[in-house]
Amino acid sequence: MGTEGKALLEGGPDELQERIVSVDRPGDELKLPFHNGYEHFVPTPRQAHTSEGRVPVYGWTERTEMAG
Repeated sequence: MGTEGKALLEGGPDELQERIVSVDRPGDELKLPFHNGYEHFVPTPRQAHTSEGRVPVYGWTERTEMAG
């Protein structure tokens, strides 16, 4: 399996277990549901060598709460 459509997440909560995730639309912001909220990650100009190959790095920017 290739690394196209994957990204390495940097920053955010320590409890976020998955750090290599699938990306539907590379270059777009990622909004991941986590503990009654969303963690937001944006692409950086960097790439990282991982166990899954070379992937783009997305950096954490903020957390938003789910409505309700």
